[in-house]
Amino acid sequence: MPILELTADSLVDVAADVLVLPLVAGAGESPASVPGSPAISEAVAGLDPSAARGDLHRLPSSGLAAATTLLLVGVGEEDLSAASAEDLRLAFGAAARSLTGVSRAALALPEADDSQRAAALEGAALGAYAFTAHKTGTGASAPKSALGEIVLLAGEAGTSALEPALERARVLSTSVDIVRDLVNTPPNLLPPAEFARRAEELVAELPITVTVLDEEALAAGGYGGIVGVGQGSARPPRLVRLEYAPEGATGSVSLVGKGITFDTGGISLKPAPGMDDMTSDMAGAATVLGATVGAARLGIPLKVTTFLALAENMPGGGAQRPGDVVTMRNGTTVEVLNTDAEGRMVMADALVDAVADEPDLVMDVATLTGAAVVALGKRTGGVMGTETGRSAVMDASGRSGEPFWPLPFPQELRADLTGRVADLRNIGERPGGALSAGIFLKEFVGETQWAHLDIAGPAFASGPLGYMGKGATGMSMRTVLQVLEDRAAAAQA
Repeated sequence: MPILELTADSLVDVAADVLVLPLVAGAGESPASVPGSPAISEAVAGLDPSAARGDLHRLPSSGLAAATTLLLVGVGEEDLSAASAEDLRLAFGAAARSLTGVSRAALALPEADDSQRAAALEGAALGAYAFTAHKTGTGASAPKSALGEIVLLAGEAGTSALEPALERARVLSTSVDIVRDLVNTPPNLLPPAEFARRAEELVAELPITVTVLDEEALAAGGYGGIVGVGQGSARPPRLVRLEYAPEGATGSVSLVGKGITFDTGGISLKPAPGMDDMTSDMAGAATVLGATVGAARLGIPLKVTTFLALAENMPGGGAQRPGDVVTMRNGTTVEVLNTDAEGRMVMADALVDAVADEPDLVMDVATLTGAAVVALGKRTGGVMGTETGRSAVMDASGRSGEPFWPLPFPQELRADLTGRVADLRNIGERPGGALSAGIFLKEFVGETQWAHLDIAGPAFASGPLGYMGKGATGMSMRTVLQVLEDRAAAAQA
């Protein structure tokens, strides 16, 4: 992640390679302009630049500022005061994403308030990301690194007022980058055991305890869902339990993440086109790991217990077959009618353990169903669960700027999950597939307050948007972390 700083310097005096400024459309016949900077507005008037959100215009500073160049970024509004926090995150995130190879950029938002400055800083920190671990080259062909330093001009309020926002931006961007790095890591380099090792490494210096169950412990413990999904791979499954339990915790939340490190579909083999994107099928586990790290770094006074259900779904000689019956962690038997409906199997076992801890709320995150993508598109996640759980996620989603949409649990779909020779079957009818998957998971939650987040669409992007580039987006981590903060704040109120 970039180095983040605050400065009391003016936009004229701040030293940087690039000075990033907001561009507003202006009302009526007024040309696009930079708020609070008549000289720069006059200089760019002849360019007639677009102020649509995320539109970028880079030009020499020509003595208007100490920075070498200016980068004007459209915020999509006629006036800066009308720009929402997410407008600014996306706009300044797009700016930072465009500055690969740049050492130092300064963000100036004349006439903005501190909350808007904080949103712009957060967006820029999220946008300053590049995954170059496996690219080679030297000299001109060397891969460009992400923007190295971001300095925010504090304005009249001074730097002290923005220190909390600076620290929060550091934690959020670091936690989102954990998710992105894991999801972007090629699947041959991230089998379940390696994922578990990296989780241990990421929390080694934090007040988080870790327990890892290997394939023998999983079999002995009756985790039939995880064992069954992983048995077709030469790289066996894992279940990782992390616990953050600060002194004086005011409540408890359990998190569960789907961690299919690669999904071929198993015997129910997926089509070849697009299968390479299944490197992202562990985004749920990466998300809840990132949120747990974020909670510890922010010192949230809430107990957080996190389960990473890790397996590789392969069609090897030992793979489970359509028609097999497995016994889950809680004794429920399930007919596996489609081995590509594997995520709900590993999640169900982990949910049993999560509920056994008797938390106030359980949240699970998963790239669970293609049906969710059909229903909601590639940028919006679905949320299901109890009314309390859904409301907690939707409230947090509004503040984080990550789009979610609540989905129902139609009672008639439950009948489709009744097994012929076992208690349940792992798929229902094709219509409402995302809902059937959620209803299947509900069988393992009981009366616990619960939210299920299906991020199959937004977890992995085919094209950039704002602070999100191609590939892993980290979408939903900030919402999950916001839920944790909200519950801790409510308990202390």
